[in-house]
Amino acid sequence: MCENDDFDEFARHPQPLTRRTFCQMTLAAGLVAAFPGLAASNAETKGQDVIIKTPAGTADAYFVHPATGKHPGVLIWPDIFGLRPAFKDMATRLAQSGYAVLVINPFYRTQPAPTAAEHADIDDPATRKALMALHDTLNADTNQVDAKAFVAFLDQQPAVDTRRKLGTMGYCMGGPQVFVTAANLPDRIGAAATFHGGGLATDKPDSPHLLIPRMKAQFLIAIAASDDTKDPKAKDTLRDAFAKAKLPAEIEVYAGTKHGWCPTDSAVYDHDQAEKAWGRMLVLFGRALAG
Repeated sequence: MCENDDFDEFARHPQPLTRRTFCQMTLAAGLVAAFPGLAASNAETKGQDVIIKTPAGTADAYFVHPATGKHPGVLIWPDIFGLRPAFKDMATRLAQSGYAVLVINPFYRTQPAPTAAEHADIDDPATRKALMALHDTLNADTNQVDAKAFVAFLDQQPAVDTRRKLGTMGYCMGGPQVFVTAANLPDRIGAAATFHGGGLATDKPDSPHLLIPRMKAQFLIAIAASDDTKDPKAKDTLRDAFAKAKLPAEIEVYAGTKHGWCPTDSAVYDHDQAEKAWGRMLVLFGRALAG
């Protein structure tokens, strides 16, 4: 779900603006012009901390949505640093684009959020050990239980338009959780996106990519360049699996990025490439969750 040496990427600093990233930023601006819905509106939103009953206990989460009307629901799976202000801000930004968004604490079985100290020093052995211990409490079975409970919560909310498919998105270890969600709730999940997802295609018998035949969702898979360097065959395995399942999937390696480049509070946050990935996600959601 998230490899131990991924922490090394989080500890590095973002790359400076180059001609390449400037061109990519220009491309993202062009996407906004071509698809007006990509531009984040200033629509009023309502957000609150919520408690969700699951078969495994009580999960804390954050739910935010436009102030009026019914909208497609989206479930966000955070990275190993868990539910925190950066992810609440990202959920609010997505809500401003017309979605009812739930971002959850994946480690609720162990402790409520925050599950990592703000600006935690991931080079500190104690911090690394604590985060990996949390990570190791989860697996495909716990993810399946949680996915069903969180989707059920969304479908019970007045702000969610249940006539439309749901979206789900995940970061780092949240990538496999997205796959589990899409595979176990194929009739509800219409769009799915992963950002520097960890271990999506492995040689293990429980590799997430083996779930693809059970899915019905359209996908965006945004791969960190550093992850691609470590495992260059993974993207091809994913492309082949989606092609065989006849599911649309945009699979791209984002040049110059390090594992963890998308969350705004990451030490390796790459603004231009993160904005490009966010724009591609909005295109996907707009297409697949329109109704």
